[in-house]
Amino acid sequence: MKITDIKTADARYHYIRVYTDEGIYGTGECSHVDQGWRGTLESMKSLLIGHNPMDVDACFERIRHAYIFRGGMSGLGISVLSGLEVALWDLTGKALGVPVYRLLGGQFRDRVRLYVDSAHADYQERAQQVRERGFNAIKFDLDDANNPHKLDRWNWSVTPDELQSMVDQVAQIRAAIGPHMDLAIDLHGRYDGYAGMKLAHALEPYNLMWLEEPVPPENIDALAKITAGTRTPICVGENLYLRHGFRELLQKQAADIIMPDISKCGGLSECRKIANMAEIYYVPFAPHNNSGPLSTLADSHVCASVPNFLALEYHRFDDDTWDGHLALDQSIVQNGHVVFPDAPGVGAELDEEYVRQFARYDGELFQ
Repeated sequence: MKITDIKTADARYHYIRVYTDEGIYGTGECSHVDQGWRGTLESMKSLLIGHNPMDVDACFERIRHAYIFRGGMSGLGISVLSGLEVALWDLTGKALGVPVYRLLGGQFRDRVRLYVDSAHADYQERAQQVRERGFNAIKFDLDDANNPHKLDRWNWSVTPDELQSMVDQVAQIRAAIGPHMDLAIDLHGRYDGYAGMKLAHALEPYNLMWLEEPVPPENIDALAKITAGTRTPICVGENLYLRHGFRELLQKQAADIIMPDISKCGGLSECRKIANMAEIYYVPFAPHNNSGPLSTLADSHVCASVPNFLALEYHRFDDDTWDGHLALDQSIVQNGHVVFPDAPGVGAELDEEYVRQFARYDGELFQ
């Protein structure tokens, strides 16, 4: 089998499709890319035409090595390559007639737990909605550039009144969701080390599943200081790329939980390797996910195939279009979990007639 073409679709989410001389194709999704992503993929595909798509890791490394001076370690190049890698796995699973998780080592679990990213939603209302739909984990955002107690929009220390207002918010959230639901709080990497430590200490009574990115991701030592100095679990990693990006973080035990974004930082095989690295440090794996249904389903194959999985982010709780993107009779999200369809590859095809309405151009969906 040989790759004959690779095309893209930009239709709310960012899709990549790999075609072969045997008529089998695979589809992936990449995330966190700018308007140049389709051009990047167009330049990448010449490196794979004529090669066997089932040599997934070799195809991945062929492109990554070629891009070493133009994004081969992080950023747009790796994010586009992540979607391409998922497409290769989808294709390989279809060619062999098995789900991708079988090719990643099999299942530790037959469904994948989700947590609901709720941003700044109404605590009481969202807690009730989440419980009714069978979820047992939730996340809210705590950072707020418009907090009236801030010194100014550029200063990410915390004043006493600002700190108290943030602690009060978490107390209200915990009261709203109750003691039995896992609660994560996101700070989006905005605060300085002094503020991050004070917040982590102040939130210790609320039994958080984690406090996410209290400081920016560039300084591992600053992060390690906070992690070592608090009983609040610290979770980071959505802005790191490849297993190389997680090496120092894990070696310095600078986080209690890691959250690579699978469709951004390297794809399925790479993120399974990251999870395996984390396991030897006894660090749970809780992937970041701000993507669509196809990517969420693909991510779940990695989550099913590693022992140290904790929870996968679900960012589209209020999206009425969610189920329409996949050609399935029922939603992949059931009772707070991703449930795998009984099909090879990632397990589902795009409903192209539905997806085409979101395309940013005329003509064929994949171009």
